[in-house]
Amino acid sequence: MQNPETYLSLKPKQKEAIGLLSIGTFLEYFDLLLYVHMSVLLNELFFPKTDPHTAALLSAFTFCSSYILRPFGALIFGYLGDNMGRKSTVIITTTMMSLSCLTMANLPTYEQLGITAAYIVTVCRIIQGMATMGEVIGADLYITEITKPPIQYPAVTFIAICGVLGGTVALGVASLVTSFGLNWRSVFWFGALVAVIGAIARTRLRETPDFADAKRRVKNAIIKAKYDPKILNQNVIWNEKVNKKTALSLFFIECSWPVCFYFAYMYCGNILKNSFHFTPEQVIHQNFIVSMIQLFSWVILAYLSYKIYPLKILKVRLVIFLIFISICPYLLDTITSSFHMMLIQSFIVVFGFMGTPAIPIFYKYFPVFRRFTYATFSYALSRAFIYVVTSFGLVYFSTFFGNWVVLVVMIPTAMTFVYAINHFETLERANASFLWRRS
Repeated sequence: MQNPETYLSLKPKQKEAIGLLSIGTFLEYFDLLLYVHMSVLLNELFFPKTDPHTAALLSAFTFCSSYILRPFGALIFGYLGDNMGRKSTVIITTTMMSLSCLTMANLPTYEQLGITAAYIVTVCRIIQGMATMGEVIGADLYITEITKPPIQYPAVTFIAICGVLGGTVALGVASLVTSFGLNWRSVFWFGALVAVIGAIARTRLRETPDFADAKRRVKNAIIKAKYDPKILNQNVIWNEKVNKKTALSLFFIECSWPVCFYFAYMYCGNILKNSFHFTPEQVIHQNFIVSMIQLFSWVILAYLSYKIYPLKILKVRLVIFLIFISICPYLLDTITSSFHMMLIQSFIVVFGFMGTPAIPIFYKYFPVFRRFTYATFSYALSRAFIYVVTSFGLVYFSTFFGNWVVLVVMIPTAMTFVYAINHFETLERANASFLWRRS
């Protein structure tokens, strides 16, 4: 089922584009996740001190603030990406990220400004969340549209790896800041600076061939429509519709990783604090180690995607993770050390549900002029929905079910993930059969 067209090496322009987009994605995720991983420290500075349960809810609220309005950002940047182009969109979002980091670097604390500080930091988190919509999806689509399988799979996965690297470095910086008492504001100054540099560097990008060709065909159709109006309505590329099952399947795919991410870093982090009496600094340090393991495993995943068909990789990982999930609540109830927790966290980030490295396969079944909008909206809606349900749901239902609440979240996620994988596998088989008949 692998596409017969193979690129043994990338062209210079492709390498430059991957480099610029990878650096930009690294910086975006560094800026976005810096607050997430330092939240155990920063929430105490920007929010009033409360009891542990309320503090957990405030932590969930701050975490979700980056994702709750992402669907609106997705609609905005999806429209820009499908009309202005992929290049302009990623430059705009990088600039937004730098401005929000600059604001947080200079923001007074709760003791200095009162509850207004909490409001401002929440707005900044919302802006950062919206900005990442054009960034991460724009980078994935750009690489998808300038490369072909099989090099396409590791190339797009490399963008995801840079995102993980950004989170890992954010964790490392957070660990240094909390361990050695460094000034946390300097970190956000650094984030703002590198975001500006990333935006300037991305002006070197060219528009993708797929988008440029599609715009040219539409422009020619508009010119011809002056003489025959029916031509515009008959322009297939402009009027292409999105299959509802395909859109739903992409949404299900995008819903999978947020569940695993929150479970591995946030839920397990709370267990470390409450059951093993970890300090915020110790939680950050352990999460940093887990993130390093995740980074290494995704590098291996990128390599395997060049050799093995990505959907096969997803199915194998799915089976392994389902076995693990079935016994995970029992493991959480019986572990006796933080090292055992680290093993559980590591297994989740290595084998958890996610669409990588098959993302290019999913995107190619969306029309060029609908691709950016549907990709960003699915990504954004999934994060907003899942993080709200998961974060608040785990806090609330864990009081009734204990660690068995994990199954309440994971079982529906597994069912929808299986449905989505099967749908795209059916599309791939039909597409491969069609190509075979043509040849």
